[in-house]
Amino acid sequence: MTDNTASPLTASAPRRSLRSRSGLARARRIVVKVGSSSLTSVAGGISDEALSRLADVLAARHARGTEIILVSSGAISAGLAPLGLTKRPTQLSSQQAAASVGQGLLMARYTQAFGKHGVTVSQVLLTVEDLMRRTTHVNANRAMERLLNFGVVPIVNENDTVASHEIRFGDNDRLAALVAHLVKADALILLSDVDALYDGPPSEGAVRIPEVTGMQDLEDVRIGKVGGAGVGTGGMATKVEAATIAAQSGIPALVTSASNAGAALAGEDVGTWFTGRGRRQPVRLLWLAHVARIQGTLVVDDGAAKAVGDRRRSLLAAGITSVEGHFEPGDPVAISDQAGSVIAHGLTNYGSDELPQMLGRSTRELSKDLGRSYERAVVHVNDLVLLQDHGSGAPAPEVPGPASSAVAPAATANTLGA
Repeated sequence: MTDNTASPLTASAPRRSLRSRSGLARARRIVVKVGSSSLTSVAGGISDEALSRLADVLAARHARGTEIILVSSGAISAGLAPLGLTKRPTQLSSQQAAASVGQGLLMARYTQAFGKHGVTVSQVLLTVEDLMRRTTHVNANRAMERLLNFGVVPIVNENDTVASHEIRFGDNDRLAALVAHLVKADALILLSDVDALYDGPPSEGAVRIPEVTGMQDLEDVRIGKVGGAGVGTGGMATKVEAATIAAQSGIPALVTSASNAGAALAGEDVGTWFTGRGRRQPVRLLWLAHVARIQGTLVVDDGAAKAVGDRRRSLLAAGITSVEGHFEPGDPVAISDQAGSVIAHGLTNYGSDELPQMLGRSTRELSKDLGRSYERAVVHVNDLVLLQDHGSGAPAPEVPGPASSAVAPAATANTLGA
């Protein structure tokens, strides 16, 4: 195990936000995500050569003092051959079985590849709930920090063996974006089998997009799906989404190919750079805005739409005109205005079966007729994330501020941490 405490890259100077890709050369903590398509051999399964090349690059940067967190897909791919499967199964239970078999094989290969450089690696398996619950969120953060203090390279994957369709990140690109926030990384690098984001299919002469400074740069851009190897779950669309999740809340991201990993870490002009903008958001609200499986919709009147969208208030039953879908208390729901535009996502305090009797009624009335348990907001400001400023159409997830008016009062947002 290496000791990086004396490295110039881990000096006591405060961290500064990276303004451009050249800053990657001096970044002190980087989350790197690699997809299955970048690790898969022509014959199928994990390519030892591809995995070793990546480990060589990351170990070299680690030796210079940079803290590296690797988010790696590939467990399901590694488990296919031992189970006699020729392609990625569509059945969830078969995916879970392949992941269970493959995760150990994948970690054994990473242990060997990094071990050649004297670098210790660790396995960190996460589920959505690990980042959403305060206790497990804090534990995950504490464990990662301690591993980095020991000079270890954590290798993170979604815990596919136990994750269900309802409680999963969906792909490791979004997981990587959330991990970057969990560990307060300086930057996120997303590696695949495509060297950059292009303004169309590269085979049709498309031009590389070197930098994305805002959503306006992605207008009229045709984005591809799953990579050529056919073993991944994402594709360029999820890379762009993950990079946007990170960038919109202060963590710059670079999308490029695994073969460009060394050049990317050196700050060279490769891939597509997503400029960090805005302030860092709590992980739970990033999940709620971008990853959560929305179970239903609360349609609100114009007054409530302005209160939630413009004045950052909690949502009360008085402002809700209709309820769509079936959901339980604590489920993620969308909040929509009368025109059908989704203003926000939030966690509801009531199920879809009890809300109809509450619509249009004041908190005082509900408390008097139904009991004090109905004094709660339907969606509290602390459990709500705006998808846009109401009426502006500009995507910008934000943490709402204090509440009042047709909404319940709230103190400072008590979220899970940035």
